[in-house]
Amino acid sequence: MAAFDAGRCSAARRRFLRLAVTAALAGGAPILAAAGQVELYADDTLGRYGFGDGHPLGTGRQGAFLRAARAAGLLGQVQVRAGRAATRAELARFHTAEFIDEIATAETGGRTLLDAGDTPVFPDVFRVSAHVVGSALAALERVMTGACRRTFQPVGGLHHAGRGQAAGFCVFNDLGVVIETLRGTYGLERIAYVDIDAHHGDGVFYAFEASPQVVIADIHQDSRTLYPGTGRADETGTGAAAGTKLNIELPPRAGDPEFLRAWQDVERHLRGFEPELFVFQCGADSLAGDPIAQLRYSPAAHAHAAKRLCALADEYAGGRLMAFGGGGYDRDNLARAWSAVLRELLA
Repeated sequence: MAAFDAGRCSAARRRFLRLAVTAALAGGAPILAAAGQVELYADDTLGRYGFGDGHPLGTGRQGAFLRAARAAGLLGQVQVRAGRAATRAELARFHTAEFIDEIATAETGGRTLLDAGDTPVFPDVFRVSAHVVGSALAALERVMTGACRRTFQPVGGLHHAGRGQAAGFCVFNDLGVVIETLRGTYGLERIAYVDIDAHHGDGVFYAFEASPQVVIADIHQDSRTLYPGTGRADETGTGAAAGTKLNIELPPRAGDPEFLRAWQDVERHLRGFEPELFVFQCGADSLAGDPIAQLRYSPAAHAHAAKRLCALADEYAGGRLMAFGGGGYDRDNLARAWSAVLRELLA
């Protein structure tokens, strides 16, 4: 048995009390009421987020994952919940009013593209995109009121959208809205954002580059070889947030060994800030065989990240962890990677 450390015990108790007070102020149950339950957000409207005509991000991604998760016996262990649409006021926590109006009128205005070419207008684009954000907020409320500890939203993690623009297959940035809600509504002081998508999460990173409240760790393919061309190792935050951001670039064809070595740096970084909640973007486009990216992970990389983040969340954040699917353009890959994540959330 380890020796009793009074100082560590006191620090842990202080963290618990902060979490319990936060939940109470939010009108919910104490943090201990969250024991064990994992909630999965999936419904028909979320399944409609995607682009037609052979676009890499089609509408079959949610279904591919659900079939694999059901075959693996995972769906019977989670509570599957339907999402909801975000209101304009909720979208405006992160996005500009002008941009929200731009998306709301895109179809009636006859637009075909929302950015320079990657993100087309699709049927019911405003309602479906707002539903992605609202589903994330519904999950966040469940976590913050102590109704559950962990959530997973496969159709989510749209990390390229900026405050005033769509980008990289992402219309609204659900992650950005969640983080702003944690800062503004719930008053959290240390929020961890961890991104293992092959692409750098530029829409999140630059929106919070100067915020010391948002601790970021992003492992991605070398910025010189892949969209969006950002996320250099020397980008560590600005002003009061200097040192709160970690970018790790891996070369094309890097696999599990390189990822696992990089992950050690991620854990050291996160431990230095003792986050109060973890947001995890687990894009599956970093698996070998993705048609867009050139990394070569196996699902074991995603399982390891999820397992270790669960442990860190238990240690620092009362178990609070929200996972989002992010990218992934090979259906079998995303089904296997996200099933591996869900399995660890349930462990």
